[in-house]
Amino acid sequence: MSDQSRPYRTAAVIPAAGRGVRLGPGAPKALRALGGTPMLVHAVRAMAASRHVSLVVVVAPPDGAPEVRLLLDEHALPERTEFVVVPGGETRQESVKLGLDALPADVSAVLVHDAARPLVPVDTVDAVIEAVRDGAPAVVPALPLADTVKEVEPGAPGEPEPVLSTPVRARLRAVQTPQGFDRATLVRAHEQAAVSGEGATDDAGMVEQLGAPVVVVPGHEEAFKVTRPLDLVLAEAVLARRRANDGF
Repeated sequence: MSDQSRPYRTAAVIPAAGRGVRLGPGAPKALRALGGTPMLVHAVRAMAASRHVSLVVVVAPPDGAPEVRLLLDEHALPERTEFVVVPGGETRQESVKLGLDALPADVSAVLVHDAARPLVPVDTVDAVIEAVRDGAPAVVPALPLADTVKEVEPGAPGEPEPVLSTPVRARLRAVQTPQGFDRATLVRAHEQAAVSGEGATDDAGMVEQLGAPVVVVPGHEEAFKVTRPLDLVLAEAVLARRRANDGF
């Protein structure tokens, strides 16, 4: 079978094993309610909203896979999309690798999405997938920065920090998820990171360490990460507007 005729299956991996301490005590961040529904469910629905995504792998806390599986079973999810829940590792990198290990052999493209970005629009998801299908080994959605950024010499918390430089803002982007990858490239990046011991703040960073190209597509303001209590307030407002306007 030629490459052009071979089925091109896309799966999404959602690492959801973190505690989310910046949101305060309580349930893990991915299980915090947004509009009465756990953020994780919103994130899974956001991936499944794309007609290109046929499988979603949720990576649960190491001892919480049965509970997460039950949670997903309790909420309405698209029937055309398959869902799998696997236990995660101690770090996000380990959890993503465990999610990759759970993918069937016929998956060619992989999305890695933060459970804490529950409101990413389907157009953004599709734009990432399309860029991977067009041949990019790694794709990230991103937005231009509104603020000037300073590089500083880190100091003690609360203490003044010397400025080292001011990067050119026009060359900077704030990266979001889902990040999309050619599966073989992402697997190779994780394998190299495990051997070298070098980490990265996102999966695209590990692909950069391979020397493979990473491209940016336009992100969306509603794909923000819910990290602090104020982010949750904003997410509630966005969800309420969607429901009022679109019946979301």
